[in-house]
Amino acid sequence: MSRIGKAPVTLPDKVEVAVNGGQITVKGPLGTLTQPLVEGVAVVQEDKQLVFKLERPEVQAMFGTLRALVANMVKGVTEGFERKLTLVGVGYRAQLAGDALNLSLGFSHPIIHKLPEGVKAELPQQTEIVIKGIDKQKVGQVAADIRAYRPPEPYKGKGVRYVDERVVLKETKKK
Repeated sequence: MSRIGKAPVTLPDKVEVAVNGGQITVKGPLGTLTQPLVEGVAVVQEDKQLVFKLERPEVQAMFGTLRALVANMVKGVTEGFERKLTLVGVGYRAQLAGDALNLSLGFSHPIIHKLPEGVKAELPQQTEIVIKGIDKQKVGQVAADIRAYRPPEPYKGKGVRYVDERVVLKETKKK
């Protein structure tokens, strides 16, 4: 059985959890998130903890996954998630225009990336992008989409990269 699935999820004071039908709803100070439940995994609220119980062994693979998803939902509605990106390259910059991100990444045209609902972007500098939201999957996907416009290239390291990403540079060809 999954060690992750056995661990209970501790609920902070301002978080409310409702299990009804085939889904779980987590409500907190930053917003509300819902997740469909897997048949065969029971979710029980005891005091200020959520306990997950495996009812059918054939859904054992989803036991720890569901617990991790719910734990991320609880963290998201209390603290939120963020991903930081940096733009490395001459003339690479970003501008925020409402709910769209205007990126200049060395192409002949600017790239306009519309941010989905529930995800916000901040620009501390023109070459830094901070993506914030309560849904971990959405925040990570938006960061990956922005990085995909110009991933770091291996010779000079130019491109869009995560702040904690280490780009290994290749040596150029010698005659």
